[in-house]
Amino acid sequence: MTDASLFGLDNLPYGVFSPAGGTPRVGVRYGDSVVDLSVLLDDPVFATPSLGAFMAQGRSRWTRVREQLTDLLAGDVPDAALHPVGDVRMHLPFEVADYVDFYASEHHASNLGRLFRPDSEPLMPNWKHLPVGYHGRAGTVVVSGTDVVRPCGQRKAPDEAAPTFGPSRRLDIEAELGFVVGVGSQLGDRIGVDEFAEHVFGAVLLNDWSARDLQAWEYVPLGPHLGKSFATSISPWVVPLAALEAARVPLPGQDPQPLPYLRGREDWGLDIDLLVEWNGEEVSRPPYREMYWSAAQMLAHMTVNGASARVGDLFASGTISGPEKHQRGAFIELTWGGREPVTVKGEERTFLQDGDEVRISATAPGTSGGRIGFGEVTGTIRAPMP
Repeated sequence: MTDASLFGLDNLPYGVFSPAGGTPRVGVRYGDSVVDLSVLLDDPVFATPSLGAFMAQGRSRWTRVREQLTDLLAGDVPDAALHPVGDVRMHLPFEVADYVDFYASEHHASNLGRLFRPDSEPLMPNWKHLPVGYHGRAGTVVVSGTDVVRPCGQRKAPDEAAPTFGPSRRLDIEAELGFVVGVGSQLGDRIGVDEFAEHVFGAVLLNDWSARDLQAWEYVPLGPHLGKSFATSISPWVVPLAALEAARVPLPGQDPQPLPYLRGREDWGLDIDLLVEWNGEEVSRPPYREMYWSAAQMLAHMTVNGASARVGDLFASGTISGPEKHQRGAFIELTWGGREPVTVKGEERTFLQDGDEVRISATAPGTSGGRIGFGEVTGTIRAPMP
């Protein structure tokens, strides 16, 4: 299957691009082309450097535009609206309002529990009762292809008597999906599980870069901070929720039954296959269908206390991992805390070195019977600041 075939009429992901010598504007990916919507639809909402204004128009507008695009792209498209995908520059597709990262994979959470608390139960007592998450840093969400500078901070190894300051020695990835809020909510209101599709515009690939040594020293008692906040990368294409209808599957099963506010009429499990490549070599294939908590449950939990949602809010799934070793979506799991190196380009590796590149891609079943693509999210590690 070619890359172009993953971007047919049943996909049509949105992004913000600039042609050579032009200003950023909204487009859709169709085959090997980027279609300039400000030209094709002659609508000023698409002549802006963000999807925000379009997303804020709501689900009925999203549906009408998708139907219009499907009709127009099936016919003759004006040359002025078409740009080869290799000739454009992609930008962050929306202004990130808030960023929340969840921890929704039972396999990932159990593996980390076994690594960090070998003499205790792998899962904390609350884990199967609510989607655990933390509030991240929206200002450091970057588009795919942006270099990631190795972070510095305090770290203390088990054999060290006191903490030291310096570059992270255990730099890691987390292969995730991110969900983009198009329609927000008022402070004091809640978004129910069954209102998910009224509020969420689409999904992106996401890499939650993680400095495991900084994280291990700082995270008790208030959770991730400097070990996570230095960079989060997302793919430039936002796959609309409507394109994922054929990918919907039941959740793996939740026991005990969640509280009523986390129960809905329909499941929002998704059959999405991810691929993680380290310096061009495949190292993992995480399956999103194995996730314990759905994105609809994450959004419901995120707002159940009356917290408002805003246009451009981004919330992520947490590391996607399956039951098998080759399905683990973080290197700390894949190498079992660094004790079981993997071979990359003939070299044994545990955590990221300067110059390493990580590429995450994904596909899902499409509504026409084939598969659709998310594109990719990439990043290269650069040396820390002097």
